[in-house]
Amino acid sequence: MSMKVPRLLYTAAQSRAVDREAIEVHGLPGPLLMARAARAAFDFLLARRPDIAAAPQPFQILCGPGNNGGDGLLLAMLATARGIPTQVLLIDGKPRSADAAAAAARAASAGVPIADYVPGRLGATLGDGGVIVDAMLGTGISGELRPPYRAAIDEINSASLPVLALDVPSGIDSDTGAVCGAAVNATWTMSFITPKRGLHTGAGAAHAGDCVCDDLEVPEAAYEVAGPAFEALNLEQERQNLPPLRTTAHKGHFGRCLIIGGDHGMGGAIILAAEAALRSGAGLVRVATREAHIAGLLAGRPETMVTAVDHRNALIPLLEWADAVVIGPGLGQEVWGEQMLHAALGCNKPLLLDADALNLLGKQGPRSLPPGSVITPHPGEAARLLASRGTVDTSAVQHDRFAAASQLLELWGATVVLKGNGSLVLGTGLRGLCLDGNPGMASGGMGDVLSGIVGAFLAQGLPGSQAAALGVVLHARAGDAAVKEASPRSLLARDLMPLLGTLLP
Repeated sequence: MSMKVPRLLYTAAQSRAVDREAIEVHGLPGPLLMARAARAAFDFLLARRPDIAAAPQPFQILCGPGNNGGDGLLLAMLATARGIPTQVLLIDGKPRSADAAAAAARAASAGVPIADYVPGRLGATLGDGGVIVDAMLGTGISGELRPPYRAAIDEINSASLPVLALDVPSGIDSDTGAVCGAAVNATWTMSFITPKRGLHTGAGAAHAGDCVCDDLEVPEAAYEVAGPAFEALNLEQERQNLPPLRTTAHKGHFGRCLIIGGDHGMGGAIILAAEAALRSGAGLVRVATREAHIAGLLAGRPETMVTAVDHRNALIPLLEWADAVVIGPGLGQEVWGEQMLHAALGCNKPLLLDADALNLLGKQGPRSLPPGSVITPHPGEAARLLASRGTVDTSAVQHDRFAAASQLLELWGATVVLKGNGSLVLGTGLRGLCLDGNPGMASGGMGDVLSGIVGAFLAQGLPGSQAAALGVVLHARAGDAAVKEASPRSLLARDLMPLLGTLLP
């Protein structure tokens, strides 16, 4: 096997282009690639489940009529040769591609039991153990599933057995991550040649389980035909953009970050954002908030400067002081929040806009934001920011997160962080996807911490796209570090604070 950590994440069309290049230009025939895929998947299963070979447990391999099914048929041949009880069930008729038909002939000659899938048959033959292999569709899905696939997927998901999906869990659109009516819940997904971008965000990530990719020894030159692809964010790479810590430095060299928010009853958000900015290297952090929150801020984070602001005119000198501005945590959508946002939008400083700043923007409609600005919506906020393009709801955003992020970038002209499982970052020269993070981070205050982190990097002079990319991956890695010793269920936003410094240079 030749598995690598994904660096670039591809669409189905890009993947097909690389496949063709490998076959037609680099002399790797389709049957050879199919055999390598089967071997990679079989070796992966033996490595993950060594008990399979020690005390043979049955393989149930569901194969579609395309080349994904051909991969499954050759995998069945390898398992049979190893003495593992194996059953192939054909979905939607006999193989239709020449390579898949050849694979079926080889498997049959090797004594692999092959039968047509009949709804209800899978559950009757599984028994209490074994492994299911999904080789039904791969990237070859368009629109809603037809009945035989839906029935098979329902049976697979009801079986309570480990499932290996080949290339893509059947029912997942590998471009968007959307579920096409129903989708296999895979334990593992092994992609071939190219990592598929839809498996790493939204519902696609939830169905794919643990993802690996085997390049099947396709040379790097074959990938050039694919063109620009989404990039998996890498902390070690992104943090190289930070300014160096010179021995002659003073606090003014690392930027002045102003954080605006904390209307009545919402002071916690601003405290989290302020500490995150300090922990992420901002030289000076000032908070503009309601007077009621000053004592709590100074007691909790005495390194922060705090100013009570009751109207927009009082904010002007603070905006002039700042190198970058964070607005949104605890801002509220009442008159005070509207006034603060109006003043911030009038300054010519990079803005990080989150939470209620985004909700207020959505009510106002698209406008030009200061150069270097970043918006960090969750799917609900993204839907409100896209309202000018018609009725958009959260489910529409989640159905195609890539399209939603692209529309936000086009509409607002600022770097976009579309938060969620597999956060997307789109900006000048960047199309990034975060592979890090965990479900425990779906808790109150996490977005405020991210706002403070990105705001600190803007204050240190990073362009919007670099600040957002570094902030997103640092935030996610800190969340992962925080759950190494405790359950994700108990994770608090403030648990990330002491870990930020362990991940920065």
